[in-house]
Amino acid sequence: MQFTLPEIDNLIHAPIRLAVMTVLNEVEWADFKWLQDITQASDGNLASHLRTLENAHYIQVDKTFQGRRPQTRYAISDLGRSAYLHYLSEMDSFLTRKGNARQ
Repeated sequence: MQFTLPEIDNLIHAPIRLAVMTVLNEVEWADFKWLQDITQASDGNLASHLRTLENAHYIQVDKTFQGRRPQTRYAISDLGRSAYLHYLSEMDSFLTRKGNARQ
């Protein structure tokens, strides 16, 4: 029996980034506060993970002002959605492959 690991996209695989990508795959836009509520990450930790996804072009960032308050929103990019769906497919295939189960 051969055990093969999936091609894991480490940009997505980190728990906070996986949560962000999962949320952004389901909504048009999400603001920083909502993503923070979902991930329970600190400001700096979430900002760092979002910057990593932005630098990889997996997410798009829209910065505006509402009155004098800055508003930052995030959306998944086409590249990010493709990478996310590939990640899910790889993980699903790995987790449901009978050859990977201990017999």
